[in-house]
Amino acid sequence: MSTPDADGLLAEQLLRLSRRLYRSQKRQLEYADIAITPAQSRLLRTLALYEEAPRMADIAARLEVVPRAVTSLVDGLEAGDRVRRVPDPTNRRVIRIELTETGRATLRAMRTARRAAAEDILAPLTPEQREVFGGLLSTLVDGRPREC
Repeated sequence: MSTPDADGLLAEQLLRLSRRLYRSQKRQLEYADIAITPAQSRLLRTLALYEEAPRMADIAARLEVVPRAVTSLVDGLEAGDRVRRVPDPTNRRVIRIELTETGRATLRAMRTARRAAAEDILAPLTPEQREVFGGLLSTLVDGRPREC
């Protein structure tokens, strides 16, 4: 049975681990000379989920932010040639946002940085500990135990 003190300690450890992972990933991106904000990174990852270029309103809804925030992010990503605005083929009043080749390359670099950061964080764990940790994380993320 857990206690409030133990739960508080776990919460603090999770926050510290999250910050450590973020700092490690940021360092990896700096090594790769990728200048991108966390919000821009999140928008690029979100764009990659769509099969066809979404509208800014679609992106805002998925990110749970106001459309104005998406406009600012798209402006910055467009200035770096990571995304481009394109007209909707069926409604000329609608603008869609699509990834450019530079944007796709940035996503690949971000994935590499995340993997390197995770490897750095997980390095002290044995393969067995990693398996247990992965199962625990799956339970926390999914809200149900992982099936073996």
